[in-house]
Amino acid sequence: MFTGLVEATGTITHIETLGEQSRFTIAIPFAQELALGDSVATNGCCLTVASFDDSSAKFDLLAQTLKVTSLGHLKVDSTVNLERALKANDRLGGHFVQGHVDDTGTIKDLSKHGQDHRFEVQLPDSILKYCIPKGSLAIDGISLTIAELTDDSAIFWITPHTFEHTHLHACTIGQPVNLEADLLAKYTERLLATQSAQ
Repeated sequence: MFTGLVEATGTITHIETLGEQSRFTIAIPFAQELALGDSVATNGCCLTVASFDDSSAKFDLLAQTLKVTSLGHLKVDSTVNLERALKANDRLGGHFVQGHVDDTGTIKDLSKHGQDHRFEVQLPDSILKYCIPKGSLAIDGISLTIAELTDDSAIFWITPHTFEHTHLHACTIGQPVNLEADLLAKYTERLLATQSAQ
């Protein structure tokens, strides 16, 4: 479980192709604090530490992970958002994020307006149905509040702190991003569907 509050950014230093799978080596500021088997949300996708040293960690990505997330589009020198799993006694400053990517979207706008940035992401119907104004949506592991919804996208306003301390400063229009809908919305849908079927 994560909060969607990005702890740090890292840089992909090596990508090894292993058939349909891949192994990513990522330079991580907190690499010395990791342990084998730790969970690290990488652009919102929960990955498991396979090995590590003082400056980096390696993660094995299954074919399914590469298929259903945006991680397969990353290259060496790509910047990624990183967050370690939530401790039971930590503050919950964002919202409940599982690190299970539901679908991918596409960046439509990332433009500066004064000190802030307008960030618009095109959403598939599979995600849009869970979104409400002022609701939460995890974009590449960042817990963001939806400012406005259109017929096919969500608009967010990004503060200078979020822009500078996540990978957003390196993002481009048309780039795919990982999406995780609000957990409570998904459970509510499931419960209502179960009740209506009875």
